Amino acid sequence: MTRRLLVCGAIAGPLFVAVFLVEGVTRAGYDPLRHPVSSLALGDLGWMQSANFIVAGLLTLAFAVGMWRAPRPLGGSALVPVLVGVLAAGLVGAGLFVTDPVSGYPPGTLDRILQTSTHGALHDLFSVPTFLAWPIACVVLAVRFLRWGEPGRAIYSGATGLVFGGAFVLASLGFAQVEAFVDLGGLFQRIAITAGFAWLTFLAVRLLRTSSRKPV
Repeated sequence: MTRRLLVCGAIAGPLFVAVFLVEGVTRAGYDPLRHPVSSLALGDLGWMQSANFIVAGLLTLAFAVGMWRAPRPLGGSALVPVLVGVLAAGLVGAGLFVTDPVSGYPPGTLDRILQTSTHGALHDLFSVPTFLAWPIACVVLAVRFLRWGEPGRAIYSGATGLVFGGAFVLASLGFAQVEAFVDLGGLFQRIAITAGFAWLTFLAVRLLRTSSRKPV
């Protein structure tokens, strides 16, 4: 069962990224460079992206449980599994509540809404712990890799946290209609999400390889 839960972490990212990439290039009026992934949940086909959030969140939550169940997971500490569980819950919440229009999508809407809806506010509220817990988990694990004498993995984990955090800030500026970043807000968000999920996949594969041989 533990290995099956860890496998969930290995497939969550590739599945989520593949779905929003396909949707992004096939949705009329949608610009992947400009518009957020969450905007794909708007419109007649929006249920697909909502489901994508929920499925990815549940798979990641299962992975967090698998990390906690693994023999001495990540040095015996529950901090990283808890952080992964927090970001997973945020993904599920983001799927349950649809975001408000931004940056002119769907076509015909304003670049910035004048009044936030209840579901839009809840979507943003659930997204906050996801975008905070992700880089923190990366940095925490980077420190542990250093203690375990694995500088390469430490650099990768720390760099992922920095890339994720920096790209998220730039994406937020774009969605806030800051002129220098508005046309690239979607690109920066995709960089953050892809980097974060790649790190989760790396972590899941590492745990799958080591859990069958010795404690991590």
